[in-house]
Amino acid sequence: MARSDDDRYSTGRASIPDADPHPTAELPEVDSGTGWPDDDTGSGLAVKSPPRTREEAEPAAPARGGGILRGLFWLVAVAGVVVAVILATQVAGWLPSLHNPFGAKHTDRSQPVLLKSIQDLSRYVAAEGNFQIVIDLQNDRKYVPDVLLNDRTLFVAAGTVEAYVDFSTIGQGAITDSADHKTATIKLPAPALGKANIDHSKSYVFAQQKGLFNIVGDLFNSDPNRQQQLYLLAEQRISDTAKSSELPQRAQDNTRKMLDSMLRALGYTSITVEFAAP
Repeated sequence: MARSDDDRYSTGRASIPDADPHPTAELPEVDSGTGWPDDDTGSGLAVKSPPRTREEAEPAAPARGGGILRGLFWLVAVAGVVVAVILATQVAGWLPSLHNPFGAKHTDRSQPVLLKSIQDLSRYVAAEGNFQIVIDLQNDRKYVPDVLLNDRTLFVAAGTVEAYVDFSTIGQGAITDSADHKTATIKLPAPALGKANIDHSKSYVFAQQKGLFNIVGDLFNSDPNRQQQLYLLAEQRISDTAKSSELPQRAQDNTRKMLDSMLRALGYTSITVEFAAP
């Protein structure tokens, strides 16, 4: 009696337990043709996949640029909020004024002023002249271009000169008085001019030109007395101008008016004031 295919397969499986009809450990490995054993695909054959590369095995790291930008954004935002809070509290007066920690600091280590002498004066300042001068001083060399060697300074100087009469030089017999004390004659020295006093608050260097050699020379050898020379020159020019001005005559007129007013208050009716020749 011929057996069907089903009976043949049933007879061949009679010795295999029903719990695990195809144990993996007892089956031979099947070559997949790739050179690598295949992993178990569920068909009962042990099939192994080739190992993955490092890029495939490790998860992709998140982009770092976006994290840095977000961090900077939050940092700027927090700093802006802090500044806004500080400004708001200052406007409202809740905090004291904040001072610049890097502000300039001025330290005065000057010594105490020393009084050297006291001089008694018997001067009557009758007039004062106010002067201004522009000093145009240039130092250069012959046949040398100004672009190489030149030092030109425009200095604006303002100063005053006093005109006074020195009563300490009046000798005996300089004042004569009549018997009735109505007439008086006074002989005085000629008005003198004081030293020109430069006003530093109104004096300044207006413009300055220097050659290439002068600029380089100043880097190695500064001249602290250069401005002092300008002040001395300005004093000399102002003093010379005051002598030729109407300042001495104005001093005579004002002194004469002062003595006339004073003596008339004492009862004198005729007062003569004479000045010596300058």
